[in-house]
Amino acid sequence: MNAVRTALVIGGGIAGPVTALALRKAGIEATVYEAYASSADGIGGTLQVAPNGLDSLRIIGADKAVREVGLPMVRTVMADGRGRRMAEFSGLTGLPPSRAMSRPELYRILHDHAVEAGIRIEHGRRLVGVDDTSTGITARFADGSTAHGDILVGADGIRSTVRTLIDPGAPPPRHVPLLNIGATADIAAPGEPDATYFVFGRRAFLGYWLQPDGRTAWYSNLPHPHPMSVAQARAVPAADWHAKLREVYADDLPGADLVRHTRPDELVVLGTVEMLPTVRRWHRGRMVLVGDSVHAPSPSSGQGASLATESAIQLARCLRDIADVPAAFTAYERLRRPRVEKVAAAAARVNSSKGLGPVAKAMMSLLMPVATRTFLKPERTFGPVQRYRIDWDEKVTR
Repeated sequence: MNAVRTALVIGGGIAGPVTALALRKAGIEATVYEAYASSADGIGGTLQVAPNGLDSLRIIGADKAVREVGLPMVRTVMADGRGRRMAEFSGLTGLPPSRAMSRPELYRILHDHAVEAGIRIEHGRRLVGVDDTSTGITARFADGSTAHGDILVGADGIRSTVRTLIDPGAPPPRHVPLLNIGATADIAAPGEPDATYFVFGRRAFLGYWLQPDGRTAWYSNLPHPHPMSVAQARAVPAADWHAKLREVYADDLPGADLVRHTRPDELVVLGTVEMLPTVRRWHRGRMVLVGDSVHAPSPSSGQGASLATESAIQLARCLRDIADVPAAFTAYERLRRPRVEKVAAAAARVNSSKGLGPVAKAMMSLLMPVATRTFLKPERTFGPVQRYRIDWDEKVTR
């Protein structure tokens, strides 16, 4: 029998609902407490759920809904700003394709799936403190209310309150000198509907994929040396950002056309990219971290959402099989830390390639075809990350 019967899950984004569902499957009742008064509909850019993420969602029965909404991406094409293909990577044999969608769509799918499964999600409950004792933990919220459980799971994102409660000296997010902007253009860019395109333009990186309605979802990473929050970015008039994008991609294909056929009010400006440095303490007492609150690689990894769902599943397995709470948390960290830190390091290397100068990009354009014919093979590049599978039925040991 589980020593843990009830859990307080702080955060209702991606990791929160998945954690609650996984805990329910492990025999632990969980309630999700979300700081904002409503869901995150309309907030956020685009993402992909990779094969390993789909498999972890399968364990809680949420993969089907994600597959139905997300667009299958079976190939990744790398090109330069002149429209020339540098490399093409096919999907891995035996794995389903990644699914591309907007972040709000994934929020909605996971929220609805959790509610349908009987998970209680309470909005407007911003955590401000905890009382952690030998018999349980009490969460204190900004509205004066409290909640009590056996454990508290911090799934409250890259600016996690729980992380600072566990360790007041925990690192804040680290600035990546790239500005993140997304949109949908009213044209179909050159390409195939089952491929993701990464374009290393003359002055900035651009990614895109085609939509079934004939439009093109795209996102931009503009070099930006100074940190800029979402609020600061959105304080700049959309017309100014649109003019900046037209300037940066003026000589790029298909960047110039995509920007020209995007209305300024369609731009989703997300500020500069952030990633989380290595977090020293993943847990303390009855508190533990999951998802972006403890491992938030930059978006270049293509793995943020998938790693969050994996960690939620693994945490539930550890709490199911190890009665001692600190020991369960230690086993969870042991299972997850090496993997997530390796993915984060690889994403940091990709970030550096997005900020290359014109000469370096020209060299990359020349060398990439050679690399893909020799050592840069899909299985070697993506296999260790995307073939990861969790055996729910396997018993976790200390």
